[in-house]
Amino acid sequence: MSPRTVFLSKLIGLYCILVALSMMTRRQATVETVTALLQNPPMMWILGVIALVAGLAMVLAHNIWSGGALSVIVTLVGWITLIRSLLVLFLPPEMETRLLQQLHYQQLFYLYGVFSLVLGVYLTYNGFSSRSQ
Repeated sequence: MSPRTVFLSKLIGLYCILVALSMMTRRQATVETVTALLQNPPMMWILGVIALVAGLAMVLAHNIWSGGALSVIVTLVGWITLIRSLLVLFLPPEMETRLLQQLHYQQLFYLYGVFSLVLGVYLTYNGFSSRSQ
């Protein structure tokens, strides 16, 4: 396994764990923050630009579609981050709000949090238990 895969697995995994735990322990504040962000197009644009940098960095540094599940998952996270950032930058604010409503963010809040937590645990565990070559 490449050192880059191991590093990104640890980084993304720990990020997912910490953000998921923070979200799930502060549900109401998280929902209010997301709602407020969607009503603030300049802030959404800034967050889109920051996510674009992160997504591009991951895709350019780790576009590996073979070598096991860990490599592919890290690559998928990079591509999802890149695509999501482009949607934030190019979709009108009304469509972003509609998309979030269609994803039933408030109703499925804990499901999304658990998914992020499980992904984080998987990436972190495999990142720290892998040997880089």
